[in-house]
Amino acid sequence: EPLVELWEMVFPDDPSHNAPRAMLPTKLDVDDLILVAWEEGKLIGACMVGYDGHRGWLYAVAVHPDHRRKGVGTNLINASFDTLKSLGCIKVNLQVREVNNPEVVAFYESLGFKVEQRISMGKLID
Repeated sequence: EPLVELWEMVFPDDPSHNAPRAMLPTKLDVDDLILVAWEEGKLIGACMVGYDGHRGWLYAVAVHPDHRRKGVGTNLINASFDTLKSLGCIKVNLQVREVNNPEVVAFYESLGFKVEQRISMGKLID
């Protein structure tokens, strides 16, 4: 429940097909690649990653607003790199949802990510 609450707080505008009450348990059924950060018994951050045997994906990083710019996201991402490396992963990709999101892009660039020119496409298959 704390993970769902954090996700809903950090990603309030997520599309309905990303509803955390359904998505997070499904992700945990596939693998346990959700890293979490706690402080004084409270969940303050989470990082969801994946690895398909070819490349790693940094799906989402959620840090409670009161704990941003304190290294929580950086520590979670670095821990996810260690986890993915242990699985044999040599490259991690991510997508930033909105084009005009310079703070998020700058954050990922500070961790060594570089913009790769790609077209991202998606289709709901309901």
